[in-house]
Amino acid sequence: MNCAVIDIGSNSMRLSVYEVQKDSFTILFKEKIMAGLAGYVNNGALSKEGIKCACDGLLEFKKITEYLGIDNISVFATASLRNISNTDEAVGKIKEVAGFEVEVISGYEEAVYGYTGAMTVFNDMKEGVFTDIGGASAEIVYFSEGNIKIAESIPVGSLKLFSQCVSKIIPKKTEQEKISGEIKKEIKKLKIKKFPETDTLCCVGGTGRAMVKLAKHIFGSDSIDNKVTSTQLAWLSSIILSGTDEALSVILKVCPERIHTIIPGIMILQNIVEKFGVKEIVVSSYGVREGYLCQKIQKSL
Repeated sequence: MNCAVIDIGSNSMRLSVYEVQKDSFTILFKEKIMAGLAGYVNNGALSKEGIKCACDGLLEFKKITEYLGIDNISVFATASLRNISNTDEAVGKIKEVAGFEVEVISGYEEAVYGYTGAMTVFNDMKEGVFTDIGGASAEIVYFSEGNIKIAESIPVGSLKLFSQCVSKIIPKKTEQEKISGEIKKEIKKLKIKKFPETDTLCCVGGTGRAMVKLAKHIFGSDSIDNKVTSTQLAWLSSIILSGTDEALSVILKVCPERIHTIIPGIMILQNIVEKFGVKEIVVSSYGVREGYLCQKIQKSL
């Protein structure tokens, strides 16, 4: 069976087309639109312009699925529509304009789906921390003996922090301090009495992929293979947070589309790494869409 999964995220909207069997799947096609929906949130509500942006993106994806002959299409939204005051309005307009029923998943579900997707790549990883750093939220899972012990979502994301805290493109020191304060405040709210120390953190999402690209550029591609040590991350962070022309040049060379979100994203990652005493960060190519596929679609076959 071929099917499509559309993820309406706070920074990007993504379409993935899969060939699915009961116990396996293959990605046939991928497309993304950097919609930046978190940047359209005013006083807690997604603006009419933001809703139109989401509809326009979904209409583009609809054209693609029609061209590919895909009828089985699942659409879900994460913090992009979950953490706004006018969720029903946005979902209703999307149904009216694009014809898609949108499932708005909870923060817990997003964390579980992200972890499930990542573990299809790292199925031998039995203990560690998982995180998915998105545009408007970050999901954190602690797992041990192959089982989820804690799964939560915090309302801090790379684009949301940029929109709330940064006046231009690159955050000044005072703005970095404000970003850091917001991250620490939300991490304190996690229902974790004592943060367990763990060697490995598995990361998914654009921040994680950009972090690996930056590490390869800075440390040399031969020394990096989708794995970055906490020491390397600290050194990388010190470079891109320096605010120098060199830092700006590195970001523009490696991940120009994330010029405004990479610093807040890396700061979220750094805080999670420090809280759990992580020694190594690995980045998975599969995440919430693949987890959704496994949990919601494959189980029904």
